[in-house]
Amino acid sequence: MSYRHLDVERRGDIVTCTISNPPTHTLTARGVVELQRLVDELSRDDSVRVLVFTGAGDEVFIRHYEVGELADASEQAGDAAAPPEPDDGPRLHPMNRLCLSLEAQRFITVAAINGSTAGGGLELCLACDFRLAREGPFVLGLPETTVGILPGAGGTQRLTRLLGTARALDLILHGRLLSPSEALDLGVVHRVYSSEAFDADVRAFAEDLAGRAPIALAAAKRAIQGAHDRSLPEGLAFEQEAFAETLRSEDAAGAMRAMLEGKTWQWKGK
Repeated sequence: MSYRHLDVERRGDIVTCTISNPPTHTLTARGVVELQRLVDELSRDDSVRVLVFTGAGDEVFIRHYEVGELADASEQAGDAAAPPEPDDGPRLHPMNRLCLSLEAQRFITVAAINGSTAGGGLELCLACDFRLAREGPFVLGLPETTVGILPGAGGTQRLTRLLGTARALDLILHGRLLSPSEALDLGVVHRVYSSEAFDADVRAFAEDLAGRAPIALAAAKRAIQGAHDRSLPEGLAFEQEAFAETLRSEDAAGAMRAMLEGKTWQWKGK
């Protein structure tokens, strides 16, 4: 499948998607559609273990969502009445649907943040399982309130779940931009790698995940993601079901028996 804004490369069970929109390196509606097509395609391939996103810009991951598109939408919506919600639930923007789709995948998603990112770019990262930042004079944040809007692709929801209400209020209402080290200290990103070794470190990170038990990782991901939305008894019941699912797998039986015999098990995803 060909794309205009994506360069997709596969090495074994790891897929790397480089997002490109020169010279601005912003995320557009067309880019969102292409990202959704890619995720849908990979969701049908059980051999994919890890999906890595990175940016084509030398110092930019995704600068932000294309402001021109947002300005056009603002002008068109100024005098229009809000559309009624459909009977089957809220009408979500394609960007929100993309982020929910990323979170629902059995494979692990990694945002390799190779430079600055803000707004919609960071919101895409927040929907990924892991965020790895490149060390340097870069910034990350959700500065939408400085132009009269708010983060509209999950930023208010995911950042609050990640950091708590107080920190989310501080960052979003002040439109604060963080350095990679500040983002690491707050827990917005999981790792900060040196600029020189960034690509190699990201590759090693992805290879480590790809080399782990795929059924167990997918089940653990589902259990962890649902922890905020369930009571403790409900969460324990879900965890118990997920544990039973992994226990029934060929991988679990083989890996545990191999450990007892001092051998190594090759994961089959079965």
